[in-house]
Amino acid sequence: MTERTVSIASSVGLHARPASLFSQAAAKAGVPVTLTTKAGKSVNAASILGILSLGIGHGEEVTLSADGDGADAALDSLVDLLSTDLDKE
Repeated sequence: MTERTVSIASSVGLHARPASLFSQAAAKAGVPVTLTTKAGKSVNAASILGILSLGIGHGEEVTLSADGDGADAALDSLVDLLSTDLDKE
């Protein structure tokens, strides 16, 4: 299992547009990705409803995890995405 921890850079957190962009990227990652909050709640990172249900705000840390071929590259790409203010894109 490969994991990465990242702080959410988007100024409104993972809501609406940033959550949509992130969930679409996670769905295309080629491996199942799980997003976990510091409180321990986990969801499928490809599920926009799951992400929105977590109410993740700006600056909060989340952990992404994946297993399988290409997991490292997929997580690196998703971390880069979350490290960007997606509201400014």
